[in-house]
Amino acid sequence: MKKLFLILAMMAFMLLFVQADSCAPNITLLNQDPYPAVPGDYVKLVFQIEDISSSECSDITLKLIEDYPLVFDPDESGIRKFSKVDYVKDYNNNILVPYRVRIDENALDGSNPIEVYLQNKGIFTVTKTFNLEVQDTKTAFYVYIEDFDFTANEITLQILNTGDSNVEALMIEIPKQDNIEVKGTNKVIVGDLDSNEYTTATFEARPKEGQIDIIIHYSDEINVRRNIKETIDFDPTYFQNRFSQKTSASGIIFSIFVSVLLILLILGMIYLGYKIIRSFFRKSKPKF
Repeated sequence: MKKLFLILAMMAFMLLFVQADSCAPNITLLNQDPYPAVPGDYVKLVFQIEDISSSECSDITLKLIEDYPLVFDPDESGIRKFSKVDYVKDYNNNILVPYRVRIDENALDGSNPIEVYLQNKGIFTVTKTFNLEVQDTKTAFYVYIEDFDFTANEITLQILNTGDSNVEALMIEIPKQDNIEVKGTNKVIVGDLDSNEYTTATFEARPKEGQIDIIIHYSDEINVRRNIKETIDFDPTYFQNRFSQKTSASGIIFSIFVSVLLILLILGMIYLGYKIIRSFFRKSKPKF
C-alpha cells in the first residue's frame, strides 16, 4: 500500500513537472517611450511575453515590481492577469503588456534595473531584470526684466539657461493677466539656447508694478516639448531714473543740435548780408 502511494505521488510530481516544463514563457522589454526616460516624468513600458503556444499556458500573471526608480500611481498595482491564452498548435503566441509609470524625480542618469515577475498557474515562476535608461534632459531658467522703455512701451526680458542641457525652439510667452497689457503678439521665438548662455526677448507692452507671469516653451535634448512657468517682478522706479537720464542726454544732444543750427543760420545770414551789401556798393560806384 505504501509502495502504491509512493508510486502515485511520484507520478503526480512528474506530471506536475511536465506541465510546468511544457509552459516556458519568455519576457522581453519591447519598448521604452521616451528613451531615455526623464526623472519626474511618465514613461511607457511595453513588455512582450513569448513562447506561450503550449496549452498549459492558460493562467499567466505578470507583475512589474514597484521599486526605485519606478513610482506607481494609486490605481496602479503593476499586476496584469491573463486567465486564458488561446492555444493554436505549432503557433507561437505573444502577449504585449503596456505600463505607464512615473520615474522617481531623483533617479540617476544611466541604466537603472527594474524587475518583472511571471507566473503560470501558480507553478512556473520567472523573475527577470531589465535596464531602464534615464537621462535628466530638463533644464532651468533665470529670467528678469533687463529694460523698459517708457516712450516706446517696450519691455525686454533676459533669459539665462542655468541648467546642464541645451534647448531648442525656445519661445517666451506672456499670457493674459492684469499686471501687463501686451500690444501685438504675446509670443516671441528666440531659437536655440545652450547651457549657461542667455538671450533676450522684447515685447511691446504696458506693465504695472507687481508680478508678471511668463511661460517658457522649449524642446529638450530628446525632442520632448516642455514648458516652465516663471514669475518676475516689475518695479518701475528702476527704469524711471534711466528714463530721466536718457531724456536729459537726449535734451542735451537736441540743445547742441539746435545751437549749431542757429550758429550756422546766423553765419549764413551774415554771409548773405555781406554779399548783398557788396553787390549794392558795386552798382552804386560812379564810373569815369
